[in-house]
Amino acid sequence: MVQKVLVLGSGFVAKPTVDILAARANTEVIVACRTLDKAEALAGTSSSTKAISLDVTDAAALDAAVSEVDLVISLIPYVYHATVAAAAIKHGKNVMTTSYISPAIKALEESAKKAGTIIFNEIGLDPGIDHLYAVKAIDEIHKAGGKVKSFLSYCGGLPAPENSDNPLGYKFSWSSRGVLLALRNNAKFYQDGKVVEILGKDLMKSAVPYFIYPGYSFLAYGNRDSTIYKELYKIPEAETVIRGTLRYQGFTDFTLVLVDLGLLDDTEKDFFKTPIPWKEAFAKLIGATSSSEADLLAAIDAKATFPSAEARTTIINGIKWLGFFSDTPITPKGNALDTMCATLEDLMQYGPGERDFVMLQHKFGIEWADGTTETRTSTLADYGDPKGYSSMAKLVGTPCAVAAELLLDGYFKQTGILAPYSPEICNPLREILKEKYGIFLVEKTIV
Repeated sequence: MVQKVLVLGSGFVAKPTVDILAARANTEVIVACRTLDKAEALAGTSSSTKAISLDVTDAAALDAAVSEVDLVISLIPYVYHATVAAAAIKHGKNVMTTSYISPAIKALEESAKKAGTIIFNEIGLDPGIDHLYAVKAIDEIHKAGGKVKSFLSYCGGLPAPENSDNPLGYKFSWSSRGVLLALRNNAKFYQDGKVVEILGKDLMKSAVPYFIYPGYSFLAYGNRDSTIYKELYKIPEAETVIRGTLRYQGFTDFTLVLVDLGLLDDTEKDFFKTPIPWKEAFAKLIGATSSSEADLLAAIDAKATFPSAEARTTIINGIKWLGFFSDTPITPKGNALDTMCATLEDLMQYGPGERDFVMLQHKFGIEWADGTTETRTSTLADYGDPKGYSSMAKLVGTPCAVAAELLLDGYFKQTGILAPYSPEICNPLREILKEKYGIFLVEKTIV
């Protein structure tokens, strides 16, 4: 009997998911997007795929599409997942997402259980692959009589070093707005037994150098609320629990200046509504007396803080590189943030032959029963293939597809809201990813 899978979304991470499931015997993959041409491009020419146009905010259309399939994979923005899940529960269908379990999804727990459905979440890269190896190591340490006294986990989706050739050392493979807004999130974690909270306005200031390999120069900062992982990973003994983000050095200094200059502000401004030269819009934003280079520099120095004279030179050159001193017309979006994002997305896309890079590392501080200590790491350093999938697409889309196959095969018996936080769920996913797709973390004892 043919099993049908509805894939919602046409983003770049969806391609490996569609390709893997389309190659599965007796499986039909229906790719749905608001615009049919995008769905058709993702579906490709396989006889096992078809494309449809679907707007998930159209309740009747969503209801009809969900009712005809066995599994819905939601790769659209997370704010729509609960809407999709509710429609699936109504028809007794299963759902899979790569996103964190949101309060809106959690609220569907009882109705999902009553319907006998599975809403499987957090099975991409981060969250996803990170869970698979955190659970593995923690389970092994506990079974050997050890305690996890500290847990550090950092992940970064970056351009390959040779392609990090812009002021941010970063390129956009998804919404630049989403990347920049994440810089305003609060962070919360355990450090040395105490809860540390960092307000979004101070997040970039909290970034510190983080060593993984000598060949890379990273900065690390916290990622939202890490305190919940004491419970989720079953490590109540841990005194330090931090999950965070990696960027190349220089990223935070530059973004802090962008904040100082008001470029991350999404307040509506009239001068961002018409295509005037960037230097004129920039002058109005920062309160410069004119759009001359001298006046722009004076206003920047009055508003921004630089860590050193050398950093100032680098950052000013970066601002010029972005075109903010130029006669180039803005792409008007009504506010500073979205207008700047239009420029970033134009200047900082991956070019032909360029590749992305993912670094993920867990670091476990272990205390054994005899009082001795040990540090273990689990590390993934992965590069995209310019002729194939990007690293991010592969590492998000492949775990999602593997979990979908297990779900279609009836492997998961528990119903309700699921995520990979137990060995029973994590072990088969981790083994298949390593053996069939060559996706794994290298585990080492370093001290």
